[in-house]
Amino acid sequence: MKIETNLDKYQSAVDTALIQIADANVVERIWEHDHSVWKPDPDEISNRLGWLHTPEDMQANIQEIQGLVQVVRDDGYTNVLLLGMGGSSLAPEVFSKSFGAAEGFLQLDVLDSTDPGAVQSYADKLDLSKTLFIVATKSGGTVETFSFFKYFYNQILAAVGEEDVGQHFVAVTDPGSKLVDVGEQYKFRHIFKNDPNIGGRYSALSYFGMVPAALLGVDIALLLEQAREMAAQCQQQIIENPGAQLGAILAELAKAGRDKLTFLTSPAISSFGDWVEQLIAESTGKEGKGILPIAGEKIGASEVYADDRVFVVLELNGEHIDTDDLEKAGHPVIRISLENIYEFGGQFFLWEFATAVAGHGLGIQPFDQPNVESAKVLAREMVAAYQSEGKLPEGDTTNASPEDFSNFLKQAKNGDYFSIQAYVTPNAETTRALDALRLKLRDKYKLATTVGYGPRFLHSTGQLHKGDGGIGLFIQFVSSTRNDIDIPNEAGQDASNMTFGVLKQAQALGDAAALQAANRRVLSMSVEADPISQINHLAETLI
Repeated sequence: MKIETNLDKYQSAVDTALIQIADANVVERIWEHDHSVWKPDPDEISNRLGWLHTPEDMQANIQEIQGLVQVVRDDGYTNVLLLGMGGSSLAPEVFSKSFGAAEGFLQLDVLDSTDPGAVQSYADKLDLSKTLFIVATKSGGTVETFSFFKYFYNQILAAVGEEDVGQHFVAVTDPGSKLVDVGEQYKFRHIFKNDPNIGGRYSALSYFGMVPAALLGVDIALLLEQAREMAAQCQQQIIENPGAQLGAILAELAKAGRDKLTFLTSPAISSFGDWVEQLIAESTGKEGKGILPIAGEKIGASEVYADDRVFVVLELNGEHIDTDDLEKAGHPVIRISLENIYEFGGQFFLWEFATAVAGHGLGIQPFDQPNVESAKVLAREMVAAYQSEGKLPEGDTTNASPEDFSNFLKQAKNGDYFSIQAYVTPNAETTRALDALRLKLRDKYKLATTVGYGPRFLHSTGQLHKGDGGIGLFIQFVSSTRNDIDIPNEAGQDASNMTFGVLKQAQALGDAAALQAANRRVLSMSVEADPISQINHLAETLI
């Protein structure tokens, strides 16, 4: 791995910050688990630093993981579907998209959408009799994950019978969680109990990432060795410590107004941006501050970017992404070159450590998520109203009219960003429409853009949306589904008081209400008839 930077006029501020980090013994104190690096109160800090030792600690668990992989291959399984959200799903998705399945190993898909169309698509395309399900949740109580589990448990029960159904499920969770009890009750094939002192977004190198990676055929021993080497570098003095240097850059540039961290990646590793998006957004977006990661936004001409950008170029195998025009225009650029895909192991640890150092520089606590619960509480209120009245509350939702859209966009000002939130069925065509809209918005308004499918993004950037300085404009697209799917009240039973469609709608309503309660600018639009055509039509109005 090689890191090069062109920080131009910001280099002196970064150099000063690095001296301060060295003088305050920040690196040494992080490794000593000193919570005062961030805050006087140790709550959700002292018990969230297990990730520092994951590359070393997981060495002892490789044989256990490989044992599971061998037995499910011997049993004829061909596919694995991971059921999880946020930190439980994003690293596995990186492994699936970047490595793919080795010959003779299992194809891995990730389900992190409560949209009925998304759930049904996996029920239709997979041979359930040859599919292993990973139920992954740190807390053991994530509503989306348990809804997925109950639905697919019933599907597998119908396909293979009561005696064999439990063999199709594996759990990854914290010791003592509700999922441990559920796994034992339903006779799961295996329950992996993760180190509870690791937060979800810092768990890529733990069981949460290594179990699905190994099922793909990834050499997890090599991956962890790369992580160990990076961890060793991140214990060195500042001049030889890439994590401390990167963290100082992120913090100092954000304080100087360069708080839109834009990732430009080689195509084969583009999904890494989705993982690092959660890590940085959820870690830094609080107390009126935040670094906004921009993933998946296609590179444009230098004139479409305002002076709030920092570009991170992540290149693989000698590929080169040209940023000459961006650098000539004065935009800071961080270039990271990877010789091979297994250096991802080091990248996971590098960005975790850098985020921790950046938290120190910003004066925030990078391991909690104080604003995430607000949307969950309001979504539960929506569900409770549905169960008592038989319908969801009316939200402040309009039709997707160009006039409403145009009036909303007039609120944009320098330093803002657009967050496009799509509570629709995720698929390639919809993604293309959303990407076209984001680029039109960027090019016209010179503002950063993000795109996320709901409720997936709630577990990724949702914290920053409500915890930063209020600089987002939130464009919410919501569709219902004609062919809804019941969520069983209990696994193995038919009774149902809730559907995936209602859950998705409740989550959209809850998040919109939480954003409004935080005085955020929100436009919620119904795209019932034809989401893709309606999104495309709005993009066409941006001339």
